[in-house]
Amino acid sequence: MKNFILDASDKQAYTLPIDAALSFDPFITCLKKRTENEPTIKAGFYKSALQQFESCRVSDLTLQNINQYETLLEHIYACNTSPLANQHELAWGLSFPFQPCFFYGTDKLYQLLNQKAAPDGYEGTKTPEDHLRERLQLIYSFILKRLYNFEVPVKKGISHAGTNINTGLLEYYSVNVNTDFIAVTAKGELPSLDCNRLYMHLSEGASYEIMQEMLPLELFSFRGIGMVTVTDITPYKAVDNIRKVRLSRNPGDAVSGNETVIQSLKTLVRNNKIEFDLFPFVHINDEPVYGFEKTGTGILFSVWGEETLSPEDFKQQASSYAANPSFFFSPDIFTEADKKEYSFLQRFCKLGVRSLALMPVFHEHTPVGVLGVHTWGDDQFDEKTLGLLEPAIGAIAQLLQVYIDEFNLEIEAIVKEKFTSLQPAVQWKFNEAAWHYLQRKKKQLPARTENVIFKDVYPLYGAIDIRNSTLERNKAVRADLDNHLRLLSGMLEKAQERHSSTLLEEALFSCGKWKQVLQQEEWNATDETNLNFFLTEGTLPYLKHLSQQEPAARADIEKYMQLMDRGDGAIQQHRHALETSMQMINNAINNYFETEKDKLQQDYPCYFEKFRTDGIEYDIYIGQSITPHREFDHFHLKNLRLWQLSSMAAITKLTRSLLPEMPLPLRTTQLIFAHDRTIDISFRADERRFDVEGTYNIRYQMIKKRIDKVHIRNTDERLTQTDKIALIYFNRKDVEDYLPYLQYLQETGVLQNNLEELELEELQGLSGLKAFRVGVV
Repeated sequence: MKNFILDASDKQAYTLPIDAALSFDPFITCLKKRTENEPTIKAGFYKSALQQFESCRVSDLTLQNINQYETLLEHIYACNTSPLANQHELAWGLSFPFQPCFFYGTDKLYQLLNQKAAPDGYEGTKTPEDHLRERLQLIYSFILKRLYNFEVPVKKGISHAGTNINTGLLEYYSVNVNTDFIAVTAKGELPSLDCNRLYMHLSEGASYEIMQEMLPLELFSFRGIGMVTVTDITPYKAVDNIRKVRLSRNPGDAVSGNETVIQSLKTLVRNNKIEFDLFPFVHINDEPVYGFEKTGTGILFSVWGEETLSPEDFKQQASSYAANPSFFFSPDIFTEADKKEYSFLQRFCKLGVRSLALMPVFHEHTPVGVLGVHTWGDDQFDEKTLGLLEPAIGAIAQLLQVYIDEFNLEIEAIVKEKFTSLQPAVQWKFNEAAWHYLQRKKKQLPARTENVIFKDVYPLYGAIDIRNSTLERNKAVRADLDNHLRLLSGMLEKAQERHSSTLLEEALFSCGKWKQVLQQEEWNATDETNLNFFLTEGTLPYLKHLSQQEPAARADIEKYMQLMDRGDGAIQQHRHALETSMQMINNAINNYFETEKDKLQQDYPCYFEKFRTDGIEYDIYIGQSITPHREFDHFHLKNLRLWQLSSMAAITKLTRSLLPEMPLPLRTTQLIFAHDRTIDISFRADERRFDVEGTYNIRYQMIKKRIDKVHIRNTDERLTQTDKIALIYFNRKDVEDYLPYLQYLQETGVLQNNLEELELEELQGLSGLKAFRVGVV
């Protein structure tokens, strides 16, 4: 044990204006309590220690005379540490209250403190300002807990980081300051304190400097002894730093994060001459490909990357290794390189590697990469060094999985950014294009987007529309605005009974004027916009002013404001009912298509794209070019056409079944456009979607956009009707596949026996359209 005075701050800490002095009294008080309450054999030891303190008269205890009481200090050490503790391994000491000044401690503590003070030992990373903030936090946390019974909402304990001058690596130490043997008293009346407000400030990250204004330290006196324990937490912090990189990894700051990982691994093995490299396993379409992520020296990429192996060779070797991942270690690979089974070491030898370990890393029992550990030149390491890495393997596995996820997301982002939101049926095509794009980008070559085309595919189109949705929307808007005006004018009239003003009269006049406008048959979007402006920006500022000036009206105004904020209140009830009913219909149809889409893919993969209008529309494309590895047959197309008819019947029944639950009854119409010829589709990078290719095929797209509101020739009757399916076509050949299925569905009781064959009106640029229409049972 050591008993000389040592300033742990190396005279770099700012002094604090506190009234503090050394005293054994707080320790004696605690020791008496322990003696009385201790049921074990320790009670005898505590009683003996207490007798030592009581038999020794101590007065005016100072740093200058504290070493005269070494026996008492030794009793304090014995009472507060394990009997089996080794003072050469335990960093423990006693200090002046709230000052980094030690006067007694273990050899280990003084060794650490002397190492910190040595010119070639330990260089701290904290500034004097940092130390001041930590001490303020410690002191005020102590005052608040002892005198105000207030627990501060901050993490406890102090950690210090510093660079070991010899190794150039960070070391971390946890400093636990025990204040059990320090007493604090207020010199006068204890100042009052709003603890709730203080809690909010501190929870929001406010500095403890504000406490110096609220509770100046001059108001308190401190007597006792501080007790400090220092623990080396370097391995824990090194692993934690790797985890933080995983959790807070930003693709834009990848280099900084990678450096942190490598330095943390070096810190873990306490050797700056040992190098590290990570090699994640990434895949495209379940096949191994080069990953361009370089974390560390890049030695593994140099050996296994595109500079050494062709894509085919890499794929073969990576697949073989992933099937049977093995560990390799050699303190000197030059003694192993000539062996046939280790021929791969020759490349490492040429690069100047001496010691080498290749450690397969697993995440959830799946190999996610390799951790390479090596040295250059004549430096070497042994198996014990690898054992030091064990705590970090889990974090490294998670980090490698993050790299893999980022690679997959980058591929997906390129696909979505340069192409569209895709489905499995065509994803393979875009994966290849994205991989080629990424390859060129990583090689610093001009990146160009490949044109993705699918030739000779059969198109199928269907639309489910909500009948009269525009009319219903206009009715709901006008009804809600009428309610809104009624509520507003009613509240203003009530306020006028208590408070009369020209502004109030003007607001009431405007309400009446807008009521008249609402009753007119002519109503347009401009009127709606102007009225909404009046009900918000035109009245709300005045209502807030009125609420402050007239307290009696405040409750009514606040109630009105709450109604405005509610999306389902009286002010929005009709629009909410309409929106709820439309959502019920669209959600039901969406869910139906999501389920059916997966079933369709099982028969033969196809591209299925749905998009929302007031209802739901969809495009389906099927053909050999979409699924080149499976033979396409016309029966696959027939299956889809039968599905079109049966699904439209199912959707008709589905939306009809929702009517009792709808706040506003809405019905749907069903439309199919039959087209028996193949078309070419390509991805439009500017529009991020598929579109038809070629002049003739554009006509197909044009027809789809114009037929939704087509009328029967020489009538005002719309083709699409509720509870019916409309099938539009040009030539009889277009519907040859559909007709047998219509009869089949009629005979099985799905469709009614009321099939109509109709001629349709001429549309702009379109003539000769025909249709079948049939009711759904």
